Amino acid sequence: MTRGIRVKNTDDIQKINKIVTKYGFDIWIHGKSGMGDAKSLLGMFLLSLNEPLQIVLEDDEDPVAVKALFKDLAEYLEIDDED
Repeated sequence: MTRGIRVKNTDDIQKINKIVTKYGFDIWIHGKSGMGDAKSLLGMFLLSLNEPLQIVLEDDEDPVAVKALFKDLAEYLEIDDED
């Protein structure tokens, strides 16, 4: 499952990281420059913020937990990019 995500600056990286670390499943951020573990500040800082980014989850994750994650990340998610 993927959703577009807006990450504008280092403050966004830190806020997103704080949100995703509350969840017990793998969460990745993908971009043209590569991919990073959203639970790793170092992994997220390696991504280029000047490109479109996608948050990526396994398709078989608990739908209730995924809905809660997307609610927590609402201010960063692309609205027109729903799965």
